[in-house]
Amino acid sequence: MSTANNILIIDDEPQICKLLQIALESNNYRTNIANTAQEGIVKAANHPPDLILLDLGLPDKNGQDVLEELRNWYKSPVIILSVQKDEENIVKALDNGATDYLTKPFRTGELLARIRSALRNAILEKNEPLVVYRDLQMDLMNRVVKKNDNMIKLTATEFNLLSLLVNNEGKVLTHQYLLKAIWGPTYVNESQYLRVFIGQLRKKIEDDFNMPKYIITESGVGYRFIGN
Repeated sequence: MSTANNILIIDDEPQICKLLQIALESNNYRTNIANTAQEGIVKAANHPPDLILLDLGLPDKNGQDVLEELRNWYKSPVIILSVQKDEENIVKALDNGATDYLTKPFRTGELLARIRSALRNAILEKNEPLVVYRDLQMDLMNRVVKKNDNMIKLTATEFNLLSLLVNNEGKVLTHQYLLKAIWGPTYVNESQYLRVFIGQLRKKIEDDFNMPKYIITESGVGYRFIGN
């Protein structure tokens, strides 16, 4: 029987903490709660959790600063829970290393799905050479992609982009992150490059270009690869 994953909740709202604790423990997660940034950092350092749920509006320190501090040494998933819905804060958090971002109020089912995805991706980060998602198969080592066992011809750039998305399954990758990773730092503002290549990939791997099931647009922020 597998050991339950431990989740650290860093949030100063008692009601939110209680709701999260009930939802998580009823789904076989173990929880630990910190109501301040300082308490959260100490608990994360003393007993590193499998995943952190981090609120940005903490009383003693800005959550973005907490995220940056955590990312100096904490490598497991961090999901942001915040009332801040503006694009600037979401993009900043993702660029600072957040695994995902959910705005309050959120649906419990969606949060649990995001947690499962983040934990699954953390386990798979050893980059197994062969990955299979429904009708899509990727051999990362030999740079081969198949759909329903039929070979798909991808350019080198298309493969690199798809591989980056797949290796971060479930995580939102910002436009700037993708542009810098694939084309280099001088292209971080060339969003049209990304749109063109995402469009080409969708035409090749999706059943319906207009209703993608693998490469999902996070409006104004970036893209997310959904494997299951």
